[in-house]
Amino acid sequence: MERRKFLTAGGLGLAASAVAAPAVAQSMPEVKWRLAASWPKSLDTLYGGCEYFCKRVAEITDNRFQIQSFAAGEIVPGLQVLDAVSNGTVEMGNTALYYYWGKNPAFTFGTALPFGLNTRQHISWLIWGGGQDMLNDLLKEQNVIGVPTGSTGAQMGGWFRKEIKSMDDLKGLKFRVGGFAGTIIAKVGGVPQQIVAGDIYPALEKGTIDAAEWVGPYDDEKLGFVKVAKYYYYPGWWEGTGQGHNIMNLEKWNALPKHYQAAISTASLDTFTWVTGKYDSVNPPALKRLLAAGAILKPFPQEVLEGCYAAANGIYADLAKSNPHFGKMYASLTAYRSDSLAWMQVAELSFDSFMMRMRTRT
Repeated sequence: MERRKFLTAGGLGLAASAVAAPAVAQSMPEVKWRLAASWPKSLDTLYGGCEYFCKRVAEITDNRFQIQSFAAGEIVPGLQVLDAVSNGTVEMGNTALYYYWGKNPAFTFGTALPFGLNTRQHISWLIWGGGQDMLNDLLKEQNVIGVPTGSTGAQMGGWFRKEIKSMDDLKGLKFRVGGFAGTIIAKVGGVPQQIVAGDIYPALEKGTIDAAEWVGPYDDEKLGFVKVAKYYYYPGWWEGTGQGHNIMNLEKWNALPKHYQAAISTASLDTFTWVTGKYDSVNPPALKRLLAAGAILKPFPQEVLEGCYAAANGIYADLAKSNPHFGKMYASLTAYRSDSLAWMQVAELSFDSFMMRMRTRT
């Protein structure tokens, strides 16, 4: 009797499986997307992160959802990725949102607010402080939704053909600087230039610009800046982090099965760890090689840092009054930063400072 019940139940199970199989297949459709990146293929950190992301999405979906990545210029120029995603030229892109501050200055909060947050603070604010929700309210106006992905970590201050000793040395300086930071450079008398990675070296070499920042030692070494500008400054006060985003066309995103949306979100966060971890691994030896190649490593003078800080805060105060998106995000970020800095001073800073002292003794 028991054996008969078992066989009956087993038969029902097999029948249910046979019925369910087509439904499962239907819920896992084959989808192919294209991703346009803002980075050249030579940058195996930023563009490499795009390739890693696409690979993870395929793995998570058993190759049913495939995304092919394209480097800057292969479909659209690097600074036109948001427009390409917005108008449906491609389904998604990987970019730095501060490239589009001309559309709205609030886009800078997606990548880095000058004198804002470090890498850990920024990803925390995006995910736990409501930052990404506010960014997506802004992105919705462009028919786009975003998910944070790889971050460069804190960046360097860039390569200068002449030494920077005071605020006067910034006046008239033609400086390639990313995103919204250019408004601060202009405020203190500089001439900001927004140029994609592949065009920076020839501009420096020809003297079209006097200085340029990109990311940090590993990428800067690949782009060859040490050959045409020797003074290498730090810190990159405009980017305490360099947060990247995956952005998706809103209609295409809404049409995806929920588990494919989850695959993009999961793979994006995987890519954050991959990109940020790789930068922390490759930057230290790259800095040593740059110094051996003749780079002169120098901190920005305190006068320059404080002058730019004051200029930045003046710009923020004005924008917070006139731009609702900027005002809302600025109030949120500064409140979050205040609490976060107090904690990091107790924990992270005290530990790092002690370890640096011990390092100098050994």
